[in-house]
Amino acid sequence: MDTWIGSLEELSEIEDAFEVDKRNKLHGKTILDIGTDCVKPLYIALKFEPAKIIGINEELSTYYFASDLEQKSKLLTETEISLYECSLFDDEKLRKIMREEGIEDKFDFVLVSKTLHHLRIGKCIAKEQDQKHKCRPNEESCIYEFEEQKIFKDLLQLGKKVIIYECFLPHERDEDKVRGRGGYFAIKEWEQIFSYLAENYRVEFVEPLRCHLDKKELEKVIAKLKQVDCICFYVETSEAGEP
Repeated sequence: MDTWIGSLEELSEIEDAFEVDKRNKLHGKTILDIGTDCVKPLYIALKFEPAKIIGINEELSTYYFASDLEQKSKLLTETEISLYECSLFDDEKLRKIMREEGIEDKFDFVLVSKTLHHLRIGKCIAKEQDQKHKCRPNEESCIYEFEEQKIFKDLLQLGKKVIIYECFLPHERDEDKVRGRGGYFAIKEWEQIFSYLAENYRVEFVEPLRCHLDKKELEKVIAKLKQVDCICFYVETSEAGEP
């Protein structure tokens, strides 16, 4: 039940990132849901009627209802919902899925909900937070660095618009953390991520404030992070097509 309720709460903010202009509906569009909770695709399908939603999750088997939801959604919506156990980092498998699903180039939208902090792939930075930290073979206590340049380049190769919904809970334990992957972002990391995005892409914030992210607005966004526990924004390539 928590999964269903949580997904509905997230959708109420995410939907504004999908449709800044309410006249432009999602009908006929394609969506890749990275780290899917399997429920949000159904909500999106019922409300917006996109043509296709593909959800991927490295641990899809933990969602015991995924197969039933995928099959029975056909009774409720014409949107094609397909769920796969697949990692964003398994390029070969992901491209195979896209070919099988008829995605020739890019998705119209890529949704990354409560998953961005799990896309850590860099070196362990736990020692920056705890001088006593020692990397162990299982890496459970490690926290990998987030390489924003690579991750957002990969995401924007998959979709025209990337929507990020993320928790800001730096003082809480990330229960879903696997080895060094996971661990909520700290203020310092968000500032680094947003500085890079503002210089290289078009970034629009939906929550906790509506604004176009640039150097002037960056300080306001960072200040707001101290007052909220969730943020939502979307990223697109600039009008000039850079980078």
